Amino acid sequence: MANVVKVAAVQLKCGKSVDENIENAKSLVLQAIENGANIILLPELFEREYFCQQRRYDFLLYAQPLEQNKAVKTFREICKKYGVVMPISFYEKDINILYNSAAIIDADGEILGIYRKTHIPDDHYYQEKFYFTNGNTGYKVFDTKFGRIGVGICWDQWFPETARGLALGGAEIIFYPTAIGSEPILGVNSCGHWTRVMQGHSGANLVPVVAANRIGTETVEPCEENGGQSSALTFYGSSFMTDNTGEIIARAGQEKQEIIYAEYDLEKYQRERLEWGLFRDYIKL
Repeated sequence: MANVVKVAAVQLKCGKSVDENIENAKSLVLQAIENGANIILLPELFEREYFCQQRRYDFLLYAQPLEQNKAVKTFREICKKYGVVMPISFYEKDINILYNSAAIIDADGEILGIYRKTHIPDDHYYQEKFYFTNGNTGYKVFDTKFGRIGVGICWDQWFPETARGLALGGAEIIFYPTAIGSEPILGVNSCGHWTRVMQGHSGANLVPVVAANRIGTETVEPCEENGGQSSALTFYGSSFMTDNTGEIIARAGQEKQEIIYAEYDLEKYQRERLEWGLFRDYIKL
């Protein structure tokens, strides 16, 4: 296992074509590999536009078993060929139950396991409870070639127990694939709040946090299948990476596709976690 690890977060614009979205993601991932990245994070559900903006029964058919998902298959090949690690967000079907999941792919292309999103939002135009069951995996940590990583998914990042559970499990870096943007009904801009919450998770646990978001405005046109809904969400990008004290050390803009990078000295961070005693004084409630 390497001590100093180079991590990349890829910020994407997602369109209607699965093939085009995967190819777009692939081209940026290859660029990150050329720049020496060992672990690469893509946004939440990047294969499609954010379909949870509307409720449509036909969209339930988007869910696929792990072994059939095109994005997972594509990036397994990339990981094996180039020796990188990637958590891949996808819409998972497990017999009759549907999850918002992440497959963790190691540097040999093998899948180390799946994390299923624990916290499922239900808000105007973030209507995920229509599509997903709350995850049953718990907070999982995965031993990869480049360190022990933990993964939460989007709404999980607002909850301190996600980061704490992953840190207690030994996560050396925490990754959050994300799809977050405007709140048309509330009329608030959550970008600053979102950032500060995760900086707190990072600092409280002395573990770096990496978030990859999407960009662009995605619109819904009224049709019979969505009950005549018309809406739009603008995803605000602002993907970022903290060091182990919560300080932002890399940040993307709000309107363009970007790759951001950070290097993490995992051995140094482990020493600092021990020195601060944050886990020595842990009390199990």
